[in-house]
Amino acid sequence: MTSLEPANYITDQSFLHYDAETMPFKNNFISHFALSDALMASAGRHQQPMIHFWPTSNLVILGMMDTKLPYFSDALAVLKAAGKNTIVRNSGGLAVVGDEGVLNFSIILPERERIPIDVGYAIMLLLVDCALKQYGKTIEAYEIKDSYCPGDFDLSIDGKKFAGIAQRRLKNGIAIMIYISVTGNQQERAELIREFYQAGLNSETVKWHYPKINPSVMATLEDLLEVHMTVDELKELILNSLRDLGASLSKGTYTEETIEDYQSAFQKMIRRNEQMLGDHLDRRLLDEPNV
Repeated sequence: MTSLEPANYITDQSFLHYDAETMPFKNNFISHFALSDALMASAGRHQQPMIHFWPTSNLVILGMMDTKLPYFSDALAVLKAAGKNTIVRNSGGLAVVGDEGVLNFSIILPERERIPIDVGYAIMLLLVDCALKQYGKTIEAYEIKDSYCPGDFDLSIDGKKFAGIAQRRLKNGIAIMIYISVTGNQQERAELIREFYQAGLNSETVKWHYPKINPSVMATLEDLLEVHMTVDELKELILNSLRDLGASLSKGTYTEETIEDYQSAFQKMIRRNEQMLGDHLDRRLLDEPNV
């Protein structure tokens, strides 16, 4: 890759399509993150771009910095009282909510040369912008400081955040990951995470920065676009936009190599969550039925 133009990482590229709904791994909590690491390793090894969709249900995904809250046990109690499952992910950022109204997916690319962080974000912005252009709204990318999991490339329409982006690099591969709040009650999601931080800080001043969440700065795509939209419909828009941008798509397969990488990454995710959550870990979330 000789140009850092975002479109050059999509145009004329042959993407493998992976969807967690059809994966052979049946853990619906940490399998997504283990598979992402396995796919990054494969992307780097075989110089193969991929797109990976991974649905979540009734899950709050924490970042490592969340575990440093001075009253972390109290913060987790808020999530437990709300009936939410909790895990700690292996990428950057802070707490986000995953449920049936949220689309999570990753663009996974080989790094022949290191892809600058801003270029990675711009690749994702290009794809989302293409998917939603028919609705005539301007998508902006800047930090919405009082949202949950704020970052430089929060995606917003009319000043309201509907998506957040993170990146992870591993073995010459990069995953550019996004959550998009498509439908559902975004106010309720934001209120939950606000209560999580209020309980976890208990008005104490700490050296780490946690957002003071204002639920009114976040919204769903349904609200912002004023259309009915489902997660599956947005998924199709994303896949069609890859084609519109000049990529081809074929179904990804689960090779012995991928399964071996996955199993190794799965065990690392277990160890991470054991270390970060300790006695608060619900071990039922770690069960992996035979594949």
